[in-house]
Amino acid sequence: MPLMPMRPLLDHAAENDYGIAALNVNNMEQIQAIMAAAEETESPVIVQASKGARSYAEDLYLRNLMQAASELHPNIPLVMHQDHGDSVATCQSAMDMAFTSVMMDGSIDDKSQPASYEYNVNITKQVVDIAHSRGISVEGEIGALGGVEDGHGAGLSEEEAQEHLTDPEEAERFVAETNVDALAVAIGTSHGAYKFTKKPTGEVLRISLIEEIHRRLPNTHLVMHGSSSVPQELQDLVNEFGGNIKQTYGVPVEEIQRGIKSGVRKVNVDTDNRLAITGAIRRLFAQSPEKFDPRDYMKPARAEMQKVCAARMVAFGQAGYASKIQPCTLKCMVDFYAK
Repeated sequence: MPLMPMRPLLDHAAENDYGIAALNVNNMEQIQAIMAAAEETESPVIVQASKGARSYAEDLYLRNLMQAASELHPNIPLVMHQDHGDSVATCQSAMDMAFTSVMMDGSIDDKSQPASYEYNVNITKQVVDIAHSRGISVEGEIGALGGVEDGHGAGLSEEEAQEHLTDPEEAERFVAETNVDALAVAIGTSHGAYKFTKKPTGEVLRISLIEEIHRRLPNTHLVMHGSSSVPQELQDLVNEFGGNIKQTYGVPVEEIQRGIKSGVRKVNVDTDNRLAITGAIRRLFAQSPEKFDPRDYMKPARAEMQKVCAARMVAFGQAGYASKIQPCTLKCMVDFYAK
């Protein structure tokens, strides 16, 4: 199955009330882990790369790895998504490198501060016009998330993030003015491992905001960023073998599931997979210090990440739907957007 735009996957998820994990990658083993989990659970999947990941992996390597994934797993609907594009040029370059979906994050300005509404609308609309003419899906963002990871985020503290939550009325106007396919909303989550200093409650994790935005925008696909759960067992795995992850709390899976029931269709997960890989490598080095072949430590790292990905695919409800999604090319989406 060729790489698909994101919109058809999210449409199918909306029709069947499930969410789709959007999983960040930087190298071959991460892509392999995701695809193995997708095969195991028969799940459609969104693989995404940030600007930093594209620089690290180099675009041509990344594009060809994704093409290999689509050829090796022909029954898995697969999206190649630009995560947190910070400019029109970044998104344009992703489109030119065969990404089938892009995010224009205009919620942050060029000084990494929360942007004005007008700036966000203008820059996002530019990307939408270019992308839709090519059949490529677009995700936008309204509000600003806390934390910084891989070069994106406004660097807001947990308290400051509460001041930049998505305004439902503004979200409604933003979608009407930009025509984005998906909308990332700020509900108190943040990027990176250190999201919350204690288990989040309704006071800091505002799932009720999602419910209100979905009420206003029932036909818009909502996105949760910063949605790793940072499981205690993965923190413990890293720390048991020489790591120093300070006690932290992520987004509980049950809260994500509540969001999915209220219109969330794409759920970004990155930190959990990083912890899984790091924990597995640290364990191998500690238990077998004589090992030096990268295959010896990347195989268990890949397997540990596969376990996390498969668990999220099942929890988000996408498992079992791979064969039920019809292939859709960029050309078919050009016709869709032209209507």
